[in-house]
Amino acid sequence: MSGHSKWSTIKHKKAKEDAKRGKVFTKLIRELTVAAKEGGGDPAGNAKLRLIIDKAKEVNMPQDNIIRAIKKGTGELEGASYEPATYEGYGPHGVAVIVETLSDNKKRTVSDLRHLFSKLGGTLAESGAVSWMFEHKGVLKVTADNFTEDDILEKMLDYDIDDVSIDDGIISISCDAADLDKIKKGAQSAELKVEDASIEWIPKNTVELEDKEKEESVYRFLETINDLDDVQNIYANLV
Repeated sequence: MSGHSKWSTIKHKKAKEDAKRGKVFTKLIRELTVAAKEGGGDPAGNAKLRLIIDKAKEVNMPQDNIIRAIKKGTGELEGASYEPATYEGYGPHGVAVIVETLSDNKKRTVSDLRHLFSKLGGTLAESGAVSWMFEHKGVLKVTADNFTEDDILEKMLDYDIDDVSIDDGIISISCDAADLDKIKKGAQSAELKVEDASIEWIPKNTVELEDKEKEESVYRFLETINDLDDVQNIYANLV
């Protein structure tokens, strides 16, 4: 993948660890609520909701939790109203960063982000400052199982995919965001083990920090921002 980012793989593995501690439930509940609010509570007619329900099931979220979150989104149950927002900026050493949030209090979210960015050597920027360096794409993560990139391309020959990369045992397949649900079903039909399907910000080009300490400082920054309750996802152009 032309814009493959090592942080993407780290984030994926960290999410699996968080899932074991149940920490990921809070973020998924917010995603379910907002997806149901935006596109309705019927998964058959709401591809985004369908993808998130699959994620929730993969981390063993109880069905009752899923149903309650959806009903809060459709207004059948009372609950906090979460609004999506995207923030842009620079992490340590000029690494471009995009942060996606779901929050019931945007002032608190912005305040928390600005504080952490400043404290950890970054800067929040205006909308559009770094998003031009990224593309909004569907990304499917599949267990490698000794497959090569050519093996995956052959299995997915009938589907319109953009690129394939393999890093640390994880295959990333990128596609048009609107095709993600269809590509996921195609991968499953091809008997590929799908670990995740998400719409992500993929860097068009990546930067590399040869100094190990600088690289580690960026990863610490990204992990700290990612751990904020209101933050759903964080993307960077670090290779």
